[in-house]
Amino acid sequence: MAMRQAFMTALLVSGWAIAAEAQTVHDDILPASVIFATSTGYWEDDGNSLPVERAPTTTQSVSTQNVSEGDAKQRHGYYKLFAVRQPDKTSKVFLQQIAQRDAGPAIISTVELQEISDLKPYVTDIRPENSTGFIKEPGLFATVYLKTDPAAESDGWTVLIDEFGDITVEKATN
Repeated sequence: MAMRQAFMTALLVSGWAIAAEAQTVHDDILPASVIFATSTGYWEDDGNSLPVERAPTTTQSVSTQNVSEGDAKQRHGYYKLFAVRQPDKTSKVFLQQIAQRDAGPAIISTVELQEISDLKPYVTDIRPENSTGFIKEPGLFATVYLKTDPAAESDGWTVLIDEFGDITVEKATN
C-alpha cells in the first residue's frame, strides 16, 4: 500500500511539473500586449517586388525583417493587422506582410499605421472583410474599431491595400 501511495504521489508531482513546463513553453508565443489581431488579405509578386513599406512619421523606427536571399523567390502570402497595448492603455496598430513558404510563414515587413496610432486610440476590435478563409484577389480590407475617449462609442477605421500594394487608412463611412 505504501508503495502504491508513493507511486501515485510521484505520478501526481511529475504530472504537475510536465503541465507547468508545457505552460511556460506557450506563454511567449504571443505577448500579452497584443490585444487584437487578424490575418487576412492576399498578395503575390514575382519575387522582385519590395515589401510593403511606409516611412515612419516619428523618430521611432519601424522594424523590418527581410527574408534571406534563399527566400527571395516568395510568390504569395497574406497580411496580419494587429494592435499592441501601450503602458498608458492606448494602442499602436501594425501591419505585417507574411510570406507563405514551404518551411512555414515568414515576416517580410512590419509597419506601424501612423494614421491610427497618432490618434492615441483605445482599440476595441479588429475585423477582416470576411472570415471565410483564403482570399483569391490581391489586397486587404479590414476595419479597426477604436475610441479616442474611453467613455465614447467606438468608431470604425478601414485599412485598405489595393492590388498594387498601396495602403489607405481612413475613417469608415457607412
